[in-house]
Amino acid sequence: MIAFFVNIFRLSKILYKGVKYDHEFRFLLFTILLLLIGATLFYNQTEHWNILDALYFSVMTMSTVGYGDLTPTTTMGKIFTMIYSFMAIGSFVAFTAKIVTIMFYNKRKKKEKAAH
Repeated sequence: MIAFFVNIFRLSKILYKGVKYDHEFRFLLFTILLLLIGATLFYNQTEHWNILDALYFSVMTMSTVGYGDLTPTTTMGKIFTMIYSFMAIGSFVAFTAKIVTIMFYNKRKKKEKAAH
C-alpha cells in the first residue's frame, strides 16, 4: 500500500513539472481532458448514462481497457465511439509517452547533479 502512495506522489510531481514547464505536456493534458469531458457529455446525452458511467466508459475506452460492461446501443453512440477510440487512444498514448519522457529527463538531471 505504501508503494501505491509513493507512486501517486511521484506521478503528481511529474504532472506538476509537466504543467509548469512543458508546453507540449499542457497541450496533451488539455486534449485528454477535452476528449474525456466531451465523450462523457455525449454518452450522458445520447446513451442516457449517468455522468459517472459515461466518464467510466470514456476512460476505459481511452485507456484501451474496455471491460465490456457498458456498450453503446444507439447508432450515433456506436459511430461516435469508433471515432472517439482512434482520437482518444492516440492522445492517451502520446500523453503517457510524454510522462515517461519527463520522468527519465528528471532522473537524468538528478544523476547529473549528483555527478557534479
